[in-house]
Amino acid sequence: MRAFGYVRPRATEEAVRAAATPGAAYVAGGTELLNLMKDGVQAHDRLVDINALPLNDIEVLPDRIRIGALARMAEVAAHPAVRTRAPVLASALLNSASPQIRNMAAIGGNLVQRNRCGYFRDSGFPCNKRQPGSGCPARSGHNRMHALFGGSEHCVAVHASDLAVSLQALEATVLTQGTAGARRIAFAEFYRLPGDSPQVEHVLRPGELITGVEVPTGALAARSRYLKLRDRESFEFAVVSVAACLTQRGGRVREVRLAFGGVAPLPWRVPEAEAVLRGRPLDGASLAAAADAAVRGARPLAHNGFKVELMRRALTGVLTELGRQR
Repeated sequence: MRAFGYVRPRATEEAVRAAATPGAAYVAGGTELLNLMKDGVQAHDRLVDINALPLNDIEVLPDRIRIGALARMAEVAAHPAVRTRAPVLASALLNSASPQIRNMAAIGGNLVQRNRCGYFRDSGFPCNKRQPGSGCPARSGHNRMHALFGGSEHCVAVHASDLAVSLQALEATVLTQGTAGARRIAFAEFYRLPGDSPQVEHVLRPGELITGVEVPTGALAARSRYLKLRDRESFEFAVVSVAACLTQRGGRVREVRLAFGGVAPLPWRVPEAEAVLRGRPLDGASLAAAADAAVRGARPLAHNGFKVELMRRALTGVLTELGRQR
């Protein structure tokens, strides 16, 4: 690992100033960044350790839950208000990584973990995300885990965060602090598709720090579920996952939100499938129509066409389970 500087500020403004210089990076739990640095995938001149900042509270408000960026994944998953008022969030966190990592990893860090691709994480291969213009071997190589939607000729890596999929369905807000002040970023606008600049994965500005997330609560969030399909029931990333929120009236769908993981470079919302379901009973016909809408436009690669059927089954499974809840 290349030598680097290290600072441990105690105030948010101090941290932002320290990270505003080129080559700086924030570190909290270190479960992602330190691995990338050890593997030679990323190199930084300075690490800004933010663990002393007062950003670890979980605040329960009448209409939302505000979660500090330094709250640990395990802590958030176990919080009583999260479990009852936004169960999809608790479930997504408990389906993430291993217990050891959940005890270390911070909410803010989880949101900015790099997209998942073996070629990106192996510095022996070219990669447009690691070195723009060098090529994308995943497009013609082993691409079983890669994107069905939203990829480009430059990158087809998928987003790795289970947490982010649930926050997309919940329509959360990302809170940040930068040198120009604080920002509130709608979750739907937080991530970027790769296009011709796959090295840029989100809209954070240089040195801008995630300070927390706000999760709206209410009937829709309270009746929610996360389903993760993976190759093994242990430390494994999603092949396909889905977060769903549902309300019904008179046996028909009143409102529904659906977001998929493992199929795109960002948590993939499917408004067309949601529109199909509104006003209809949750039966075989409506679920089949929603599944058709969800996978419309999929562009499978050589080895990941099976994900299309997995998406259909995941959508049907998670909504069937939610429909049984009263």
